[in-house]
Amino acid sequence: MIDRARIASAEALLNGAVHEKVFPAAAAEVGDSRAALWRRAFGTLTFDPDSPATRDDTIFDLASLTKPVVTTTLALEHARRGTLALEEPLSDAFDEWRGPARETVTIRDVLEHASGLPARLAGHPPRTRREFVHEICRVELEYEPRLRSVYSDLGFILLGLLIEDRANVPLSAGFRGVWQAEPGEVLDFDVLLDARGRTAPTLPLSDDWRKGRTLVGEVHDDYAAALGGVAGHSGLFGTAPALGRFARTMLRGARGDQSLTGPFAPAVVAQAISKSKVPGSSRALGWDTMLPTSSCGTLLSPAAFGHVGFTGTSLWIDPERDRYFILLTNRVCKGGTLEQIRAIRRAFHDALAAA
Repeated sequence: MIDRARIASAEALLNGAVHEKVFPAAAAEVGDSRAALWRRAFGTLTFDPDSPATRDDTIFDLASLTKPVVTTTLALEHARRGTLALEEPLSDAFDEWRGPARETVTIRDVLEHASGLPARLAGHPPRTRREFVHEICRVELEYEPRLRSVYSDLGFILLGLLIEDRANVPLSAGFRGVWQAEPGEVLDFDVLLDARGRTAPTLPLSDDWRKGRTLVGEVHDDYAAALGGVAGHSGLFGTAPALGRFARTMLRGARGDQSLTGPFAPAVVAQAISKSKVPGSSRALGWDTMLPTSSCGTLLSPAAFGHVGFTGTSLWIDPERDRYFILLTNRVCKGGTLEQIRAIRRAFHDALAAA
């Protein structure tokens, strides 16, 4: 159970954020390894006066939650099957990945954001898979690999393409192969036309090549859009209940549930959430881990792991507390700043983790 006073504090926080226009829509869920313990929707899909109310089953663009939920899950599953190795050099998969510092970069380095790659490419995004590979493989590295960690979309784009090549299916189909959706669930790259009426819209950034459009069921990230909406770093859509079932599965794996298999088996999950040895890094394999300055606030245990998304999404899982925390918003729909959503996230977790 969660103390009602703590729930009231979280609800007041999120209602206040809607009122202050940090985001128009939000859906939150907290649960343990058995079930959801609290779930609530806030606001409306946009700030327009006649906008529909947010619902429990509102679909959100999960943005960079794609990295741990899809790409890391698939990378570890392929490592388990032997179709790739975490210590495999990227140069084995991409002929253009050449250079003295590049030769030692491995798939593990990409998962730990320690490959040397910058966060993004300069200028407008490439428009084809071939152009992405060429430009990422040729962009100058920002630092010596493994000496530090710099969060990068570019490595996860390459990793998503590599996984597609090894599986010989799109990333979306590969994910469906390891994560079986229940009837009515949405945790997928595709938002069907009949579900778009309950999808939280986003607006492209001012320098996006799609500026002036409202995106409904179309990925916000311009790199993922250029790749057809399916990419290793972004493109996943989902609801709080669907993401909650995924979180419960990861939580059970992290707590040693031996009935789980594949990428959710305890040994695989333990590998995924083991903290990087890169100096000063809080990263694990695709996931982030708890620091006092993290987006999950100050009260989760040192065992907690999670991730956030640029659109205003967040998932944190705490095996010691047997809790997971989901906050989904569309703050990139005339909402607030990154600093505002960061403050809301931290306060949200502190309110509920104290329960």
